[in-house]
Amino acid sequence: MPPILDTQHPLGQHLENIKYPHADILSVADRLVPEERERLQEIHEFLQTEIRPNVGEYWDREELPFDLLPALADAGLGQIELEDTSRLFRGLVYAEMTRADVSLSALVGIHNELIVGLINQLGSDEQRDKWLPGLRKFENVGCFALTEPGSGSDIAGGLSTTAERTEEGWKINGEKRWIGAGTFADFAILFARDTTDQEIKAFIVELDREGVTRTKISRKMGLRIMQNADLVFDNVVIPEENIIPGARSFANVNDFLCSSRAWVGWQGAGLQLGIFDKAREYAVKREQFGRPIAKFQLVQEQLARILGNASASLAMMAQVATIQEEDKLEMPFAALAKSTTTRLARESAAAGRNIGGGNGILTEYDLSKMMSDAEVLFTYEGTYDINSLIVGRAITGVSAFV
Repeated sequence: MPPILDTQHPLGQHLENIKYPHADILSVADRLVPEERERLQEIHEFLQTEIRPNVGEYWDREELPFDLLPALADAGLGQIELEDTSRLFRGLVYAEMTRADVSLSALVGIHNELIVGLINQLGSDEQRDKWLPGLRKFENVGCFALTEPGSGSDIAGGLSTTAERTEEGWKINGEKRWIGAGTFADFAILFARDTTDQEIKAFIVELDREGVTRTKISRKMGLRIMQNADLVFDNVVIPEENIIPGARSFANVNDFLCSSRAWVGWQGAGLQLGIFDKAREYAVKREQFGRPIAKFQLVQEQLARILGNASASLAMMAQVATIQEEDKLEMPFAALAKSTTTRLARESAAAGRNIGGGNGILTEYDLSKMMSDAEVLFTYEGTYDINSLIVGRAITGVSAFV
């Protein structure tokens, strides 16, 4: 294989000493207050030195690096949604997490947005006291069990898992699919239809209870570190106190689902920062025809396109953060952000992998890994098509769903 960089070449020596512009070239992070900006930089350095270099082999093997969870906790990434920080800071932290690895960003994001945040806001005092201390430190992990084998985009109307009130408490029956962290989580926040009033309610179901079966979903093209699972609940009995009091109808959790969709928008932006980092790094070091490929016009155009996509995505998400601070986030806004940034991430990932040439198909260079992960972002938390139709309904007043 030809050398990545001939440091004896005068141009190669020069390139090694260049200070390159940050991928956030329009300085979105400068909108943060100084304390948040300083902490974001610390998180960035931690993720780029301790996390990103160590996850590739786990991705190849479809394994979660459990040994990295304590370090994530020490960096405060287990309690983002419990801190008094700005929405922009939280979003940029999620972007930095994705910049380092999409799978771990999914774990951290779901943990905060849909587990910690929901229990903190909608749970009982007893549930908060029992679970939040361990969740803060990743000593406990929960999973969000909503999607089912037969219902994804139409889950609100098609959810078939049932909860029957009995003298012993609640009896849960049903199946869930694509549940992130479902293979090892301590509990699930499970959504089931109350057989009495047909309302969809949320329950905390410890996954070591009799009647719970969990099976890892393997051979995924992306998000390979995240352990997705099929969960089966066969007459699983939980006590009355396991119902989440603030989530006694599906409408109660709409704000969390909306925020979660916006969070994936930050993932789309953060992934593109990572793509730009690795594509530029490769382009300035890889020599062909006696010079770095960064001197080739076609390569420079692709790098500029990736940076433009990333900058547009960050700017969109910064505005979404402002809307969230004003408590005005609505599903069409979140759907537009998620569909746009993940569409651009898909384009940026293809351009980045192309810059890598033959080496671009090897996961050791990260570019093919990020291209595969981009496909997952494009699909989960509402596919691109579904999110586009949510926006379409909002701007035309006509629904394409029915």
